[in-house]
Amino acid sequence: MCGIVGYVGFRRASDLIVEGLRRLEYRGYDSSGLAVLDHGSEIHSRKAAGRLMRLEEIVQDDFPDASIGIGHTRWATHGAPTDGNAHPHLGGSGDGPTLAVVHNGVIENFRDLKAQLESEGYVFQSDTDSEVIAHLIDSCLTRAMKTGPRVADEIVDTPWVVAVRDAVAQLRGTYGLLVLFKGQTDLLVAARLGSPLVIGVGDGEHFVASDSSPLAGHADRIVYLSDHELAVMTHHSLRVIHRDAGRIEPAVQPLEVSTADIGLAGYPHYMLKEIHEQPETIRAAMRGRLSTDEATAVFGGLNLTPRQLQQINRIVLTGCGTSWHAALVGEYLIEQFSRLPVEVEYASELRYRNPPIDDGTLLFAITQSGETADTLAALREMKRKGHPTLAICNVVGSSIANEADGGIYLHAGPEIGVASTKAFTSQCVVLALLGLYFGRLRHMSYEDGLEFIEGLSALPDLIEKALQTDTAARTIAERYRQASTFLYLGRQYNFPVALEGALKLKEISYIHAEGYPAAEMKHGPIALVDPMTPSVFIIPQGKVYEKVILNLEEIKARKGPVIAVCSPGDERVRDLADEVLEIPTVPEFLQPIVSAIPLQLLAYHIACLRGCDVDKPRNLAKSVTVE
Repeated sequence: MCGIVGYVGFRRASDLIVEGLRRLEYRGYDSSGLAVLDHGSEIHSRKAAGRLMRLEEIVQDDFPDASIGIGHTRWATHGAPTDGNAHPHLGGSGDGPTLAVVHNGVIENFRDLKAQLESEGYVFQSDTDSEVIAHLIDSCLTRAMKTGPRVADEIVDTPWVVAVRDAVAQLRGTYGLLVLFKGQTDLLVAARLGSPLVIGVGDGEHFVASDSSPLAGHADRIVYLSDHELAVMTHHSLRVIHRDAGRIEPAVQPLEVSTADIGLAGYPHYMLKEIHEQPETIRAAMRGRLSTDEATAVFGGLNLTPRQLQQINRIVLTGCGTSWHAALVGEYLIEQFSRLPVEVEYASELRYRNPPIDDGTLLFAITQSGETADTLAALREMKRKGHPTLAICNVVGSSIANEADGGIYLHAGPEIGVASTKAFTSQCVVLALLGLYFGRLRHMSYEDGLEFIEGLSALPDLIEKALQTDTAARTIAERYRQASTFLYLGRQYNFPVALEGALKLKEISYIHAEGYPAAEMKHGPIALVDPMTPSVFIIPQGKVYEKVILNLEEIKARKGPVIAVCSPGDERVRDLADEVLEIPTVPEFLQPIVSAIPLQLLAYHIACLRGCDVDKPRNLAKSVTVE
């Protein structure tokens, strides 16, 4: 949630910041703003509620030429999305602002800090928790100036850096923040606790952003800032300080994201682009991880020996939203092929339930961004209780990737559309690989392992075929775009896909939708069925096919329209259903990955036909970094 961009160097800062905010708008688009220091060292700030284009219009013509600045695009937590609540926030109590701050996160003790600062004479202009940070740093700066300079380091020990260190030490909650100071045209200070920040290292310039996408094309080296670290940047230097360890040497890594990765590549929306990227992202998820010699999966980052993994007697999968749906698919896969008991938990509930968990339990935290606050909190709670924790995530250097004992990267590339598509199918593929891995560790035969690998290897080409449902999905969307409620129904492996299909529709079209196990429809939801309420059945051939057919007929008996996702050439379904989306034949355990494709396309086309912004749906942000 919320996107942060900063720059110090020799180029026009406002242009780079606006470009960076445009690339980060999927993290929040309630409001935006930026602040720069002109060549006279004065702070100039502009901000506007609404989409980024409003800010672009404001700064287009008369904004000062400056080579240092910070910017922010907001997803509102404290305070409505207004001009006044937009970032940056200015700090100071005397003759004009002394500093500007942008912040991502939630300050839990802001009311106490605000009361303290008001007693010192500070006047607040917003309803946000973030403005507290700006005035708190100014208060600390006043004290640091009176104390006088320290001499250990000519940059790190300056009053401005000391002020930020002293201020963040008083904050409770999460923050990723950037600060620029009046009069300091070559100083940018960043701090992180719980909200991601990435530093781009250039030649005579430095960039800062909430993730790596704004850095593509501008820097080829990056530094991931960790919790309790501050970064002090000038145009030519970068110093990193840890709260407890003092100055540390930053680990510089190559930036693997390119401008091509974050471009639209001719597609009208990122969501559609990412849907069509799935054959390749699935290949990437499997690349180097299938061993036909051993008929198993190979993972390089689990950091647990096969012997340790053989001693696991229970697995907990946790996540939020789409990742939770992928976890449900994983439950079926791992239990069927390894015979290990699997429990799927909402991350937002796991940390509070305090369930009895035996030794020999392994946690997998599943998250696209690696920054989901609830998932991170659940992982930390399991680690605190002494259980091994592994991550399944897409972002290298993310908080969960760093804090887990090991993990598996999706390698799906940046996912910019807020509604997750390619990350879901990649998560399901990785969970299928884990089913194979644990199965072969326990009782699965060599021949069964090879058959499993054969099915996985065919997936990318089958996804290409599933994408051919695009035209049919659009036609169906035209017929049902005015519906006010959808039911999504599936059984066994395809029950989680029903949940995911309903979520996709809700997220981007704002149509109410519910997913159920098809048999549960009789226990209440069938009361919703009428000629105006379509039911989407996921009904490919398999063990539960006949049972789902019966459920479909129950809907038809009540004159409910039926959209069916089915196997090719299924005349029985064609005779019963009003609309059909055919997917290629795959083994049952891989059906969720293929079945998800037409449901993604259906949601996409309905949203487009309803005039919705599919990449930036209302009230949502890509990375939920607050609890």
